[in-house]
Amino acid sequence: MRDFLSNLKGDFFGGLTAGIVALPLALAFGVSSGLGPSAGLYGAIFISFFAALFGGTNTQISGPTAPMTAISMVIIAGLVALYDGSIEKALPAILCVFLLAGLFQIALGLLGIGKYIRYIPYPVVSGFMTAIGAIIIITQIVPAIGYYPKEDMAFVEQFKPQAEELILENILREEAGEGILVLEDFEETINRSGEITEESILNEARTLAATEASGVIGALKVISKAIKNIDWLEFSLALATIIFIYGFKRITKIIPSTLIALVLVSGFAYIFKLDYRTIEQIPEGFPMPRLEIFTSFKLTAITPYIFTALTLGLLGAIDSLLTSVVADNMTKTKHKPNKELVGQGIGNSIAAIFGGLPGAGATIRTVVNINSGGKTKLSGMLAGIFLLLILLVLGPIASQIPAAVLAGILITVGINVMDYKGLRAIPSLPKDITIGPIRLSSEVLVLLVVLVLSTFWNLVYAVGIGLIFASLMFMKKMGDLTAKRSLVKVLPKEKIWPDEKNFPVSLKQEVFIKHLKGPLFFGSTSDFQILSEQIPKTAKFVILRLGLMEYMDQSGLYAMEEVLLELKKNDITPLFVDVLDQPKYMMERIDIIPDLIPPEHIFDRFDQCIKWLQESTYNNNF
Repeated sequence: MRDFLSNLKGDFFGGLTAGIVALPLALAFGVSSGLGPSAGLYGAIFISFFAALFGGTNTQISGPTAPMTAISMVIIAGLVALYDGSIEKALPAILCVFLLAGLFQIALGLLGIGKYIRYIPYPVVSGFMTAIGAIIIITQIVPAIGYYPKEDMAFVEQFKPQAEELILENILREEAGEGILVLEDFEETINRSGEITEESILNEARTLAATEASGVIGALKVISKAIKNIDWLEFSLALATIIFIYGFKRITKIIPSTLIALVLVSGFAYIFKLDYRTIEQIPEGFPMPRLEIFTSFKLTAITPYIFTALTLGLLGAIDSLLTSVVADNMTKTKHKPNKELVGQGIGNSIAAIFGGLPGAGATIRTVVNINSGGKTKLSGMLAGIFLLLILLVLGPIASQIPAAVLAGILITVGINVMDYKGLRAIPSLPKDITIGPIRLSSEVLVLLVVLVLSTFWNLVYAVGIGLIFASLMFMKKMGDLTAKRSLVKVLPKEKIWPDEKNFPVSLKQEVFIKHLKGPLFFGSTSDFQILSEQIPKTAKFVILRLGLMEYMDQSGLYAMEEVLLELKKNDITPLFVDVLDQPKYMMERIDIIPDLIPPEHIFDRFDQCIKWLQESTYNNNF
């Protein structure tokens, strides 16, 4: 409590400013997600308060963010389509997925995974963030010019035949579930099909039209129609919002330009009673828990989205911990990553129960908080409380905000969230791989793969593919680098080690010495396996000096077994000198020791091996 109150004034102004910055973004993210502005506001309230209370970064301000909203849009669109286009029917399943993402974050924190998040490759993060920006910009162009596909009757009409088929299919599916879809009850099917009205067909066609126009590809499909049916008033409001956001920054950064644009453009449209489209009505009063999450829970509805929920949780973890690093650099403190994940998980779980969007640590809001004097967790909690007060007091007024204004705000968010640093570096990164006749940078390739797949296909799978691809590229590079520095490979002539200078002349024709320096792993096995090419035909013994081979993986283990079997086949006796613990343990596991190399053929020192050879040769000759 003493820490909470030690900087009360700074935390008050930090939380107030951060809350003001969060307001327009929360509303915009809510609208963009498809759940409405209240969902964004509820998410900002609960995540900000509880993530600050239980988290591990004192100055972090959390709430809905662009990356989290982008993935949420995918989840929402998928589940709404599954429930015949009804958000109300799909809402319990949607919130269940959000709740599951929060619980995954808590589990990640409790398992101590937070410290490993920093190993996510930069090209994956860069490609993903740029894709988020592209998705937001492309999908917001259509509402920014006032075009709504499900209200364009010319567009909706073409979906009516499909809508009628779909309604009839649903009737048949229901009857099959009720057990009445039999010949003698076929009259029931005819009666129910008679209930298909023009209105129900139109509603279903509108749902199909909205689904067809959703996402990046959908937006690109209808953009030509949107331009032909442009609403100049809506476009003007969106354009004015964008101009104010970027123009006001040149005047002062003390007052958030996003808030100024929201107030001025919305105020102008409202005062002059312009015929604009408003955002959805924001419910008045304190948010109430959505208990249907539990009462209407169906495991089958969310099972396909469990992996997506895990990805959502991981993305929130990455987003939050990157912001925590920024906060550390500004405040010269050190955050607790696992505690931060638990706090974010608790915040997202509670937000889901109240119908809010999931979120993460928000960099801009955190920076604003710190610059305004915030130093303790109280600042983040106060930001949530201020947003709650705005909801309770100004909810009806906020419901009059033009939808085009929020579309304009989101376009600027999309522009700002892109990773221009990563994009500018593309021409200068070294071209380290060859695909056919083309030389490319592996890091640029990873970035572009994630960018394209995220934008035009699937955010979740794109990140997974990017991580796998980046990991393979990294292993290839490390393998090549280690193999290049290693003496595991075959050399034209082995360099003599100091203790080999007095090697007995009588043994030189019969003994071949091979030095192994560096790990015997997947990157060097191919070189090691051609060892037989270097062995002279007169050799009867091969001494493998292993004192500098500190590591052997499974690939190296089987390569060693293959080489030893080849030596045995050619009546050559292998001898080990100075085998280190890890390689010895590996070879004992599959019985290379003692089946192929008996204990009497393993020596601690080179001179012991020479002595054994001399005695063995003498006894054989005798």
